[in-house]
Amino acid sequence: MQSDLVLLGFGPDGWGMALLRAGLLTVAVSACAFGCGLLLGILAAWARIGGSWPLRKLAEVYVIILRGVPDILVIYLFYFGGRQLVSGIGEMLGLPGPFEISGFLAGVLAIGLISGAYQAEVLRGAYHAVPKGTIEAGRVVGMSRLTLFWRVIAPQAMVTAIPGLGNQWQSAIKESALVSVTGLVEVMRQVSVAAGSTQEDFLFYAAGAVIYLIITTISGLLFSLAERRSLRGQPVEAH
Repeated sequence: MQSDLVLLGFGPDGWGMALLRAGLLTVAVSACAFGCGLLLGILAAWARIGGSWPLRKLAEVYVIILRGVPDILVIYLFYFGGRQLVSGIGEMLGLPGPFEISGFLAGVLAIGLISGAYQAEVLRGAYHAVPKGTIEAGRVVGMSRLTLFWRVIAPQAMVTAIPGLGNQWQSAIKESALVSVTGLVEVMRQVSVAAGSTQEDFLFYAAGAVIYLIITTISGLLFSLAERRSLRGQPVEAH
């Protein structure tokens, strides 16, 4: 037990600081990917709800493909395929190599694209949950489309969307473990290195599980708080 505490500690023989840095990097990758996915999700949801026919079909194809292709394959395509693409462009321009692509950037873009496909469906469902009478009332009083969206649709849709977006944030955190294949030293990569170096596989993989649980638990509490705040002033249904 004492040796376990030493290995997990912040002393000269401990891996505590490395695990902490890896945990922070996991949060950074997840947050950037979730933000990228939210932007893509908003655009895709808008295209499927009110876009022209080509935009609707493009958004539909995006959602179908990204929800149907394994996440690890998307990461491989962005990391290894992106490196080949950058190398090809560099050679065409006569630039000296070697050419690399950031594992962080590849992971953020890949997970962001995946998350965006799911978030688009969450946001589209939230939009359809807004009472049509409320939208019609806004149009009757002369609200522009932008004013109607910001003052009527968005506040009501977000009440419905927050739980689903919270689930997608949790998914982004777990998907960030796949970014370890790019060599990025996030939690999964760090615990693998620590386990291989010390031969304490169970100890470090269990520590990795605890780190993920801490991140997801705190995130769940924050989303629950956001959901409760969004429901302030809403009528409580009697059961």
